[in-house]
Amino acid sequence: MTGLAEPRVSGDRAPVTGGARSRGPGIPYPLVLALLAGLVLVAATAGIAAGSVSLPPGQVWGILLHSAHPALAAPDWPPVRETIVLDVRLPRVLLCAVVGAGLSVCGMALQALVRNPLADPMLLGVSSGATVGAVLVVVFHMAWFGRFSLPLAAFGGALLALVLVYFLARSGGRMTTVRLVLAGVATAEVLSAVAGYLVITSKDPHSAESAMRWMLGGLAGTTWTVLWIPAAAVLAGTAVLLGLSRRLNLLLAGEEAAASLGLDVHRFRAALFVLVALMIGTVVAVSGSIGFVGLIMPHVVRLLVGADHRRALPAVALLGAAFLIAADLAARILISPEEIPVGILTALVGGPFFLYLMKRKAPR
Repeated sequence: MTGLAEPRVSGDRAPVTGGARSRGPGIPYPLVLALLAGLVLVAATAGIAAGSVSLPPGQVWGILLHSAHPALAAPDWPPVRETIVLDVRLPRVLLCAVVGAGLSVCGMALQALVRNPLADPMLLGVSSGATVGAVLVVVFHMAWFGRFSLPLAAFGGALLALVLVYFLARSGGRMTTVRLVLAGVATAEVLSAVAGYLVITSKDPHSAESAMRWMLGGLAGTTWTVLWIPAAAVLAGTAVLLGLSRRLNLLLAGEEAAASLGLDVHRFRAALFVLVALMIGTVVAVSGSIGFVGLIMPHVVRLLVGADHRRALPAVALLGAAFLIAADLAARILISPEEIPVGILTALVGGPFFLYLMKRKAPR
């Protein structure tokens, strides 16, 4: 369809894209991607090397190369260090990258879907639904599926929240942006209150504390077994969004303009709403509630590469991955040996950024 090949009409619309120019600041796009990929590698190296047992970065890479192929590096380190790198820290760092990338990609897609630069994955209420599911497992010890009980319950809660928001937002067979935002906010508030009630009425202080820490977000205790499902969901979802990036660009021009170019706006928005919510639910099921990542990263990326989703989605995935790896590293080392829930740190960064955006977008 020829209309889908002309997404640049949306690039200079400041109220929609948050003031970003269509082509970014003039840095070659391949260089931006290379720099962001390098940032991910640096953050990942630091995340694996730092901890109660500090490891030299060179030794970290030696262990990784040796695990890939024994001929690539000589094993001149104690076996316990290989266990620390491969079984303890590497899965956690990779999950940080997956969660950060997934939240950032979903945030960028949501901001296009609802045409609101303040949109965030928390907007849909899906995170709150996942929180209720997880809190039920922790508080009532419902370990019916072993180690997968909490992720499955969180995912189920996310799906129920998705269905609730979806039907609340639809009126007359259509789903408007205003109804979507209001339904998401209202659902999130109600479900957050339910989760809080379950925590404060719990008769087991240890379970209540565990549930509260999960609600604040964190990736402690990550293993290889919990990594693959969210990784597959984020990779598949990002690939689908990339394939639909031209249509996302059309939405930035406005519903009427997109419809005039042949896009069924309401059907497209409903389908993408389901896709994004499923991605968020899968991610939140393993990480807890981590806010503001999907709000901050899209704005930074638009300053670097512009608003075209064909260029912005890969960049925002890399930046989100690097950001959450760095945030998790800070959460581990700031008050070591204790660990700060990473959701607290992202809120401390994202809260002021959100207020800045609100002031910037306020009518003068």
